[in-house]
Amino acid sequence: MSRTERDVSPSSAKPELDLQQFLPYRLNSLADRISQALAQLYAERYQINIAEWRVLAWLSHLDQLSARQICLATRMDKARVSRAVQALEERGLIQRTPSVRDQRVHDLCLTPDGQVLLESLIPEARQWEADLLATLSVNEYRDMMNIIGKLERQLDRLEQGAGLDSGTDMDSPRTERG
Repeated sequence: MSRTERDVSPSSAKPELDLQQFLPYRLNSLADRISQALAQLYAERYQINIAEWRVLAWLSHLDQLSARQICLATRMDKARVSRAVQALEERGLIQRTPSVRDQRVHDLCLTPDGQVLLESLIPEARQWEADLLATLSVNEYRDMMNIIGKLERQLDRLEQGAGLDSGTDMDSPRTERG
């Protein structure tokens, strides 16, 4: 064995990770940059933060939700959602009412002022997204959305303890379905 082989033996090799080639890092970094850029738009023009925007967006999409449902949908912690709900309620953008299903729970919905704010904010957010995505072709956008969906489904399986099982991915183009 040469001196070079001894010096770089597996037991003494330093594990390295190039974060620029590590998907979790790259996705997180991109998501953070996008969120921060949008947060600047929300803060400057509408005086809302990211958490408040997410609450408003989900309420615009589903009309009525509880804070717990928003926590699950946004993957934000309870305290962050609670602060956002309180701030939005104080500004008169959302209304909180006791649920008819469970008096311990409050249902949240947009007020007319909240709807007016979103009538301006949503088109601006969509335009910002369109400007960001302008660099992609229609096919690249479709492929990206399909890939994101596949990764989300695989992550669901991994989180449920299913692990990786090669050859059983129903979304794989190599898998024939009958």
